[in-house]
Amino acid sequence: MEILQVVLQVLLGLSSLLLTLLILLHKGRGGGLSDMFGGGVTSNLGASGVAERNLNRITVILGLVWIACVIALGLITRFSDGL
Repeated sequence: MEILQVVLQVLLGLSSLLLTLLILLHKGRGGGLSDMFGGGVTSNLGASGVAERNLNRITVILGLVWIACVIALGLITRFSDGL
């Protein structure tokens, strides 16, 4: 069970970093923080509708992986306390 917990923690850390980067890559919709952090880069990446849709899909899938890791780690922690 400890190996699974370590694997989930590593996966949670990697997905957290990647999710942060992907969210910052999204096209700004009104001049917020996304324009402050390299607005030129985001406008080039978000110029294509296909690229923006793929970025959205990857972000949603990675978010679901992150949520699944959090829930799995919570359940492991909850039920391994009694052992």
